[in-house]
Amino acid sequence: MTKAGDWKSYQRVLLPPVKNLHHLNIYRDQGGYEALRRVLSEKSPQDVIGEMKRSGLRGRGGAGFPTGLKWSFMPPVDPDKPRYLCCNADESEPGTFKDRQLMEYNPHLLFEGILIACYAMSMRACYLYVRGEYASWITLMEQELSKAYEAKLVGENMMGTQQHMDIIIHKGAGAYICGEETSLMESLEGKRAYPRIKPPFPAQSGIWGAPTTINNVETLACAPLIMERGGGWFAGIGAEKNPGPLLYGISGHVNRPGVYEYPTGMLITDLLEIAGGMRGGKKLKALVPGGASVPVLRADMIDGVTMDIESLKESGSMLGTAGMLFLDEDTDMVAFLRRVARFYHHESCGQCTPCREGTGWMENLITRIDDGEGNLRDLDLLLDLCDQMEGRTVCALADAAAWPVRNTINRFRDDFERRCRPSSWAVNA
Repeated sequence: MTKAGDWKSYQRVLLPPVKNLHHLNIYRDQGGYEALRRVLSEKSPQDVIGEMKRSGLRGRGGAGFPTGLKWSFMPPVDPDKPRYLCCNADESEPGTFKDRQLMEYNPHLLFEGILIACYAMSMRACYLYVRGEYASWITLMEQELSKAYEAKLVGENMMGTQQHMDIIIHKGAGAYICGEETSLMESLEGKRAYPRIKPPFPAQSGIWGAPTTINNVETLACAPLIMERGGGWFAGIGAEKNPGPLLYGISGHVNRPGVYEYPTGMLITDLLEIAGGMRGGKKLKALVPGGASVPVLRADMIDGVTMDIESLKESGSMLGTAGMLFLDEDTDMVAFLRRVARFYHHESCGQCTPCREGTGWMENLITRIDDGEGNLRDLDLLLDLCDQMEGRTVCALADAAAWPVRNTINRFRDDFERRCRPSSWAVNA
């Protein structure tokens, strides 16, 4: 077992230090696809789902839902109705860049995880939906997937069995909203990526009305490791209620930005040390721990906080995608929030009025403050706007836009008030 406190002795398993691991022959030399072989020959689908439940794996795409439980939601097999797996590789959350590391350095681990998931849920096809801007990663994966087909690891009679599973790589439509699971399905069907109203949920009615499960890249990449080493091994790594290895995407004002693999439950201060500390010897001012949509934390809020779902929830934020953005003492929080608000305004699909109009008002008000034309009433108006947007739309994009605005203003109110004129000036103007 490896706990977060033992991180200095941790051995990487998602991104092991093996040269050219993306090549099929190298991956197989390291024992690749053996977990799949044992699953096909020795395990029933129920056995696989049971092992996933024992592992305690929670989705790595942001929501943190228990993976084994999600797989168990598939209805009984209907021979007249297909069922599908979707791998969400859209990765458009600002500050998040971990999935592309897996796709570049260990794509066969992802393929193997997809095939194990398909077997567990009696599926014959997976759509691997990749962010359109990841053109180089798409080309690389297409090349390696064709080798897997040639080796009979995918497709008809895979590994000498009667199993038939296909993986179809699909280039995304180039929009943030396509990362939302129901928008992703709409995009796959060739439609405009508008989120669907739930229920029905994807497990009941997904792609083309068929039962569908959507999982993140990193989530599926954990499946071969769990089937090879056991759910108990996985559950013994990192945080008790949110276990396993985790890819931390660290960026911002640090000396060594990058993707780091360590157990869940790492102290934020340890991860800052791993990333070489703050650039230029400056002090930390703020941290966004899980991608741009999660609430920002002040530097005085992170002591003793660990990177797992429960600890971050108690601190007033979320784990999200574990895309950690460190901001130094010179950061202009108004300008930072202006950029975040502009992103969500630009990426709103426009289906729901609170989001379509609200994100535009947010950007306009924050821009006015940043340009020195705002007044103190604008801050309260922004907070009221957050309340009017959150929880009132089909998908969570409005929530994702509101959370950083509300928390950045509340936690750095002095920074915003210094940039605002007193409200009475605006009244008398």
